[in-house]
Parts: sequence; structure tokens; C-alpha cells
Amino acid sequence: MTIEFDSVEVGDELPEHVSPEITRHVLALFCGSSGDHNPMHVDIDFAKSSGMSDVFAHGMLSMAYLAQLLTHWVPQSQLREWNVRFLAITPVHVRVKCTGKIIEKFTSDGENLVRLDINAHTDAGSHTLAGEAVIALN
Repeated sequence: MTIEFDSVEVGDELPEHVSPEITRHVLALFCGSSGDHNPMHVDIDFAKSSGMSDVFAHGMLSMAYLAQLLTHWVPQSQLREWNVRFLAITPVHVRVKCTGKIIEKFTSDGENLVRLDINAHTDAGSHTLAGEAVIALN
């Protein structure tokens, strides 16, 4: 299904995207795929010696789930801008719920664009990422 500029309005929400459970296995796989081998994400002894109760997910893993929210809505080629702020740690054994809402419709350089407010929350209720994206629509 193609999303058209004239078919969306400010206030419309994207279909939410929910990640699988973030397990230790997922964190180990993400270490390998991202090249980020910080022991804080995979070594519980290291995490505890640093004052944490357990390892926690890479911020970029939650950012990847936000990217999936966007690319499940439109093709990646329509993404014009994307930024996020990291707000809180994402612990193991949670799912990340990603949401988006259209907050502006505008035209720039001959393209019809929408600005989205995008967020990630854990299923435990923690708000972990907040940001915006700009998407081109026909």
C-alpha cells in the first residue's frame, strides 16, 4: 500500500511497531552485527561491577526498531530526516514499542513532506527514545 500526501492528516498515527523480547542472545547478536562490543551490554559481571543490576540494550538497537517503524510505513528511499534523543536505558527482557504521529504537513523543494513525532517505550513503561522524522509522500 502506498501512502499518499493527500490521504494523511496532522494527528494521524502510524501503525505501532513492537520488537521481539530483548534477550541476552539478541544483545550478543547485535554486538556482532553493530561492532559495538561494550561489555555493559553482554557481561553481567561487568555491568554489576559498574553499579548496574544487569546488562542493558544498546541505544542503537532501539533506534533500529524505530527505523523499522518508519520503513514498515514507507520505503526507506522516502526518509529525508531522522533524529532521536536517548532518554533512558532499555533493560533486557522487555519489548520496545515504537510509535509515530504526523505533526506537520508541508512542501519543500517541490516535495510533499510530513514531519513525524516518533517515540520508543518499553513494555514496562519507560520512555527510552524521542525524536522526529521527515518523510516524503507522493
